[in-house]
Amino acid sequence: MTKEKAFIKGLSIGIAIGTAIGVATHNLGLWLSLGVAIGAGLGISFREGKKDDETKSP
Repeated sequence: MTKEKAFIKGLSIGIAIGTAIGVATHNLGLWLSLGVAIGAGLGISFREGKKDDETKSP
């Protein structure tokens, strides 16, 4: 997986979770923005984790 795909995957997960919680709590605006922020963090961690995996392999 490339760096860009890892970031997009994390962002998509965050948006999906934020949307689900926002619909359940009837506060979509808050949870959608929180989902984007959490997803960006996940995407960066996925990207950094991939970088560590590439440097560890022989």
